[in-house]
Amino acid sequence: PSTDLPFFKLDNVVVTPHLGASTDEAQEKAGVSVAKSVRLALAGELVPDAVNVAGGVIAPDVRPGIPLIEKLGRIFTALTHASLTQFDVEVAGEISSLDVKVLELAALKGIFADVVTEQVSYVNAPVIAEQRGINVRLITTPDTESYRNLLTLRGALSDGTQISVAGTLTGPKQVQKLVGINGFELEIPISEHLVVVSYADRPGVIGTIGHILGMNNINIAGMQVARQDEGGQVLALLTIDSSVPQQVLDAIKAGIGAEMVREVDLED
Repeated sequence: PSTDLPFFKLDNVVVTPHLGASTDEAQEKAGVSVAKSVRLALAGELVPDAVNVAGGVIAPDVRPGIPLIEKLGRIFTALTHASLTQFDVEVAGEISSLDVKVLELAALKGIFADVVTEQVSYVNAPVIAEQRGINVRLITTPDTESYRNLLTLRGALSDGTQISVAGTLTGPKQVQKLVGINGFELEIPISEHLVVVSYADRPGVIGTIGHILGMNNINIAGMQVARQDEGGQVLALLTIDSSVPQQVLDAIKAGIGAEMVREVDLED
């Protein structure tokens, strides 16, 4: 194209080379491609062909895992209570043989999305991790017992606590499901509002949780309870129709003597 176009003089215009697009049709397609990439970048989404993104070419089977693992990252952060020192992104199953570096980037984007003031992107998420002294590892294995593919985030906090969350995609519609928290196995679709409760196993607790939420006009959409031993520790995961105020979470914790009550708000 001509180099004396008036657009070139505008401060708010960034021009790109034509990259060998010599015909009008090729230049139009190149322009559309650049515009789509700019739109993705401005929305904070992944730009696969960006030169400063380490994700590489994204295989079709890997792409559905990107939004899932980003949500897992946000859930992971909601469960933490101290600074993160070690962070492992585990990819198990059929997609482990593919290039899954982008899933590491998406997980990092997720864990920082709700804790830093700046916009987190696939470009700066690894930089933020490095600045915070977090050691990040990407681990792949073809072995998974129950699912075609399984994504797991594991982390060590500065006080020695270990945190883990796991998720997968199921069925023809690739439904995003949370299938594990801190070693407790469950399976529930991920929703915008989640409440995670950890308490000692005994009768009447579930009824108390439901009563407190009901008294505050908060509807439970779904619930799963997991335990490892009878009379031991229990983890309850609730999907809720709306956000839960902190005073209600405090009431649940006091009412059942819970070890932990956390809300996860994934609403954009």
